Amino acid sequence: MTQVVLKPGESQESLLRRFRKRVTNSGVLSTVRRKRWHISKSELRRIEKKKAIRRARRRQRKSVTH
Repeated sequence: MTQVVLKPGESQESLLRRFRKRVTNSGVLSTVRRKRWHISKSELRRIEKKKAIRRARRRQRKSVTH
């Protein structure tokens, strides 16, 4: 669990900013979002394959235009 301790003389805004930064760096939110709904392994493989195809097409388009 991510924790931050209020430093002497620190404002609430900077404390909240530090907390948000730690949460994003720890990857907690992405894990929660990913596990929010159950996705079967075959579905996950299909999604990853689709993403890989899109990345490859983007790279190919970029190399053709340059």
